[in-house]
Amino acid sequence: MAARAAIILAAGQGTRMKSALPKVLHSVGGRPMVDWSVDLARRVGCERIIVVCSPAGIAVQDHVRSVLGEDAIAIQDPPQGTGHAVGCAKEALGPFQGDIVVLYGDTPLIPAVAVEALFDELANGASVGVLGFDAAEPGSYGRLITNHAGDLEAIVEAKEASEEQLAVTFCNSGVMAARAENLFSLLSKVTNDNAKGEYYLTDIVGLAREDGGLCRAVHCSETDVLGVNSRVELAQAETAFQTRRREELLIEGVTMTNPETVFFSYDTMIENDVIIEPNVVFGPGVYVRSGARIRAFSHLEGAQISNGCEIGPYARLRPGAVLEEGAKIGNFVEVKKTRIGKGAKANHLAYLGDGDVGAGANIGAGTIFCNYDGFLKYQTRVGKNAFVGSNSSLVAPVSIGDGAIIGSGSVITKDVEPDALSVARGRQMQKSGWATSFRDKMAEIKAAKKKG
Repeated sequence: MAARAAIILAAGQGTRMKSALPKVLHSVGGRPMVDWSVDLARRVGCERIIVVCSPAGIAVQDHVRSVLGEDAIAIQDPPQGTGHAVGCAKEALGPFQGDIVVLYGDTPLIPAVAVEALFDELANGASVGVLGFDAAEPGSYGRLITNHAGDLEAIVEAKEASEEQLAVTFCNSGVMAARAENLFSLLSKVTNDNAKGEYYLTDIVGLAREDGGLCRAVHCSETDVLGVNSRVELAQAETAFQTRRREELLIEGVTMTNPETVFFSYDTMIENDVIIEPNVVFGPGVYVRSGARIRAFSHLEGAQISNGCEIGPYARLRPGAVLEEGAKIGNFVEVKKTRIGKGAKANHLAYLGDGDVGAGANIGAGTIFCNYDGFLKYQTRVGKNAFVGSNSSLVAPVSIGDGAIIGSGSVITKDVEPDALSVARGRQMQKSGWATSFRDKMAEIKAAKKKG
């Protein structure tokens, strides 16, 4: 197999997004759109990835630098069309020899199989491969004109198309592949003799044909190549991703009683026989193992859920939450950076942050791990089979021994030894008849104020 590289075009200004955030850094499925293209390039085996940025796109450059490194950035200055943008990546690619695919930083949902199909066409002798789709409303898309053998003869822009060509629904996605030497040789022949004075990448198809080269088109769905130029299209891309991921998980054996209300991130992993109730949101970094149940209105992010766990309803798992087999986190419980041991429970109204809860422990309603002093975070440890009574505050750093019992309403500031009872609250006192005299006295004061 030939070496592979990707050129990702991300120099557009994205003015239609009406945002201070560059277009390609807006997220779909919890991941910036440009990262979708980077991940795609990696999944198809690209050893070099170059992202073409604008000189003013400092945020995009910084992001690419953090993901791929300094040598992955090429600058297009000034912007002179897609062909010019691809040409700007030549120096960054250096002596690379192999196959190149041109991707876009605002087209997040292209499947790897579509790009593999383009590379296959190059392996089978094509000079240029183009990814196309059948458009429901072709409108202003460029048309892919093929012959009876399926060879791509031309890409015709809508404004230059004949009536017969306008009837074609097979349209250009912009994604192309070619061998490095062919790509840059063809680009050197592209001119800007057009209304916009720009160098169009699409012109390489006609030039390759003139040189006797074979051009091929690969089909994909319209959703696969959905590009984003506005907030409306961003929402459409999010909807397309969510629809696709829900269907994949349902096929893989996950139960969703109302799939349309469940939202996933790009890396959400759910094993079979998990039940997900309505109105659940998965942020990035969640893995749920078989047999778990995620109940309604729960939010999970950066959490690891083991077999047989039950979450919610109305639970929140934040990054670093790790639930071992059979653990239960109930309604209005928040867990952050805390391990919940096998079979342990926190059934309602608790905050468990920066802690470790042993197997079989029971955390009562209203319990708080007081983990922050305004400057630093501290650890709370609850031992195996310990019982923490309702409305208790565990002031970290503190350790509750195995089998210990904490009396309800306690504020625990010192370690508790195993199997001990610890109660830390004010002593209850009682004054007989005090409430009656108090009410009488206050009634007199209130009456006097009304008269005055």
